[in-house]
Amino acid sequence: MAGFDLVAPRTEEEAAAALRALPPGEAVVLAGGTDLLLDVDQGRIAPRRVVSLRHLPWRTLDWNAGSLTIGSTLPLRSLEADPELPRRLPGLHEAVRAVGGAALRTRATVGGNLGRAAPASDLIPMLLVLDAQVELVGPDGVRSEPVDRFVQGSRRTTLHRAELIRAIRLPESRPSAFVWQRVRPVNDISQLSVAAARSPSDGRWRLALGGVPPRPVRLPEAEAELVGPRPPAAAVARVAERVGAHPALVGDRRASDEYRRRLAATLVARAVASAVARSEGFP
Repeated sequence: MAGFDLVAPRTEEEAAAALRALPPGEAVVLAGGTDLLLDVDQGRIAPRRVVSLRHLPWRTLDWNAGSLTIGSTLPLRSLEADPELPRRLPGLHEAVRAVGGAALRTRATVGGNLGRAAPASDLIPMLLVLDAQVELVGPDGVRSEPVDRFVQGSRRTTLHRAELIRAIRLPESRPSAFVWQRVRPVNDISQLSVAAARSPSDGRWRLALGGVPPRPVRLPEAEAELVGPRPPAAAVARVAERVGAHPALVGDRRASDEYRRRLAATLVARAVASAVARSEGFP
C-alpha cells in the first residue's frame, strides 16, 4: 500500500479546501471506508490524501412528520436500529439489512454507498423508488439532485470537484419492499434485487432493479401497469413478464442473462406482493 496523508476536517469549508488543494483523483473522501480502504489496500487507487468526514456533524437522522433526512455519515447500523424505520419505510429497512453483516453496517454509510454508485448497491434501488434527493455541499454552495440523476453509472456521479454528500432526503413514508438474490447472503453482492414502493400522496407505484449494469434503474413502463393499492393479480403478472424482458438483464460472472430474466420476474412479483400487504393500515 502506498503512503498517503490522512486529514480530518472539522468544517465543510476545511473539507472542501483539503480536496481542492490537490489535483482531481489525488484526494479521496473517507465516509465509512468499507470500500475505499479495500481499493487502497489492493492498489486499485493510490491517493496522496484521504479526507475523513468523521468530525463533520452529519451522523444525524431526523423525522419530520412522514419525511426523513439521513445525514450522509450516519452508520447503516444506526439507521437500521431506528424504531420508526420498519414501520414507515419498511423497504429501506430491508435494504439496509441486506448490506453485508452487522460489523460492516457499523462502518458503512448511506453517503458512502451513494458516492461509490455500484451497480449492485442494495440501497440505490430503494432510494430510487422512494424518490430520494441528495443534498450536496461544496465551494459553490448547497444544491440538491434526485438520486436518479445523481447516479450516472458504476462509480460515476454528478459530484463536482470538492463537493460532498451532506444528507439524503426522503419525502414521505411509503409501503415498500426490497427483495434480492445472492449465493451467500452476507459475503456476496446481489445477483439481482428489486425495490417496490407505492406513494400515498400520488397513488403511483415505483419499481427499480439493482445488480444490473451500468447502474440500478427505475422501470416507468412497468410501474404504469400497477394501479391502486392492490393491483390485480393479472396486472402484477404482466409487469413481472415485462420486467423479465428488460434490456438491462444481461449476464456476467455472477449470473447468466437467462437466470437474471427468470429471477427478475419472480422477485418483482414478490416485492409488489410484500408492499401490497404493508399497505393495510399504513401510517
